[in-house]
Amino acid sequence: MKFRELSIEGLVEVTPQLHGDPRGMFTEWYRFDRLAEVVGHPLRLAQANLSVSSRGVVRGIHFADVPRGQAKYVTCVRGAVLDVIVDLRVGSPTFGRWEGVRLDDVDRRSVYIPEGLGHGFCALTDDATLSYLCSETYNPTGEHSVHPLDPDLGIEWPAEEALLSARDAAAPSLAEAVSTGLLPVYEECKAFTESLRTQG
Repeated sequence: MKFRELSIEGLVEVTPQLHGDPRGMFTEWYRFDRLAEVVGHPLRLAQANLSVSSRGVVRGIHFADVPRGQAKYVTCVRGAVLDVIVDLRVGSPTFGRWEGVRLDDVDRRSVYIPEGLGHGFCALTDDATLSYLCSETYNPTGEHSVHPLDPDLGIEWPAEEALLSARDAAAPSLAEAVSTGLLPVYEECKAFTESLRTQG
């Protein structure tokens, strides 16, 4: 299992070792101890989700209030997606930057997304299926969105016409989210991460 820290602080790409033979394939796609060595604390597993999307569907950009936020460990178990992570932490050196990682059922990569970052994806195949391991249960009053097609984000979605949910289509722009105080604050996110390290 290989870990690669990406350009946004706290964001980690995980590439597992695949063991295949004529019978099929086996891999360890998540190791709590190895991940904890890289991010500095264990990932608390509170909820697991599956998301199935048709080709061209864009979901996101979703994020949660910090504290407590919701860290995610995301894997594509069927098909392929472009997974997109956006730094929404006001005051971060990389605020507004996005990073895309292809997740598919060939390389079996995963991404670890810490609290305070926004997450979305575009389905590259029909029945693209994502598995999420989450550090907190769903909190409807603490979950928010930023519009995935906001030109200020400039995300290069690989879809001719992105298919959005009504919720995502009505989401505020990045500038609107900043002006209303909706976004997480970088220093508060750092303090929360440090508290997890001292607890762990």
